[in-house]
Amino acid sequence: MQLFDNLSDSAMEDALYEIESMRHFAGLKLGRLPDETTILNLLRHFLEQHGLSKAPFKEVNKHLEKNGLMLREGSIGDATIITAPSSTKNTYEPSRIQ
Repeated sequence: MQLFDNLSDSAMEDALYEIESMRHFAGLKLGRLPDETTILNLLRHFLEQHGLSKAPFKEVNKHLEKNGLMLREGSIGDATIITAPSSTKNTYEPSRIQ
């Protein structure tokens, strides 16, 4: 998931805490999540040392290509919606029309 979504180790830790679907996909539960140091040392370095980081991309792309799709890399953005006052800049005021 970290490779697919182009996440740093700390962003991956945050995503595991915040995004339930990622935890579910990884088979993890709250309270037993790896921190960013664990992600770096045990997961990222292990995958790189054993040449295992490219295999998931190849397998997923093989499945996607059968359906006319392709995955290279991506990123996740947080789009938090907030309440803001409405603009008065373009307010219509009949008394100002001459």
